Amino acid sequence: MPSNIFSVSNESGVPKYKQLINSLYQSIENGDVAIGDQLPSINAICKEFNLSRDTVLVAFNELKARGVISSVPGKGYYLESNITQLKHKIFLLFEEFNTFKEILYNSFLKSLKGLATVDIYFHHFNERVFKELIENNNGKYTSYVIMPAKFTDAYSVLKQLPQDKVYILDQTNANLKKHYPAVYQNFEKDVFSALSSGSDLLKKYRKLFWVFPGGKEPVGQMKGFKKFAKEFASQWEFKVIESIQGHAINKSEAYIVSNDNDLVYLVKEANRKQFKIGEELGIISYNDTPLKEVVADGITTISTDFKEMGEILAEMVLGSKKDLIENKSRLIRRGSL
Repeated sequence: MPSNIFSVSNESGVPKYKQLINSLYQSIENGDVAIGDQLPSINAICKEFNLSRDTVLVAFNELKARGVISSVPGKGYYLESNITQLKHKIFLLFEEFNTFKEILYNSFLKSLKGLATVDIYFHHFNERVFKELIENNNGKYTSYVIMPAKFTDAYSVLKQLPQDKVYILDQTNANLKKHYPAVYQNFEKDVFSALSSGSDLLKKYRKLFWVFPGGKEPVGQMKGFKKFAKEFASQWEFKVIESIQGHAINKSEAYIVSNDNDLVYLVKEANRKQFKIGEELGIISYNDTPLKEVVADGITTISTDFKEMGEILAEMVLGSKKDLIENKSRLIRRGSL
């Protein structure tokens, strides 16, 4: 097997996992590798280019998602397709990467069925980085999928892109809705609806707390909680706190947390004080993950279906659809409430 199938340059500004992908594509076009050929092993690539195993795995997983390579357990990776000229080249801009975004991302890649390449970027809630990434990649992609987070003036940046190539994901606003299709969450409505649907479980508690640090959390979450508090003011005592750290946790209280670190803190405090979660202390976590199904006999969550969101997004991009699709959230009832 020729050693020049893959190439990586330390001088290049392109991420190394992308260099591996691009170099394989070039080798396919040059005829250096054919369908059915076995590729160099991950360990061999790591050793040759001094790369971490994770870097090579990211490249191989994306190539598998695109249908370019396949794997045989115990044997290795093989070239599955020689189609490298794809109609869709997608710029995907997330605010950050976490467990539920990974579910969304993997679902999106799988649902594209190898018909597109996807380059993923992150702005980390930094408006300057957001602006620079948009400006630096204008004109390089056939579609732009953007998570604008809470940036109120996102349109002033996005309007430089071709309007018919932009798709908004997760959070949007009235101005963006005028110009761009979206797969989004209605946080205010979803929180109110979820809490209302769980009112029978909440009856065992006296106080309801929402731990809302602010910053990156969607404002709609807080609006939904306050709407629920206003409508059910006679049934519970409601309070919003910025931090759970140092807060005295007592029996007959229920907490809604957006941050997984706060979830861990609550579970630890409940164990330390020997409070029975789901009876003496209630916990609702925002955004579901597989781990929350098993932690503390199951954590109740308010969550959208991120797998479905990825599927809808792929269908929208591949079909050039211009819809505004609300991906609804719901209360997933488990033992912690």
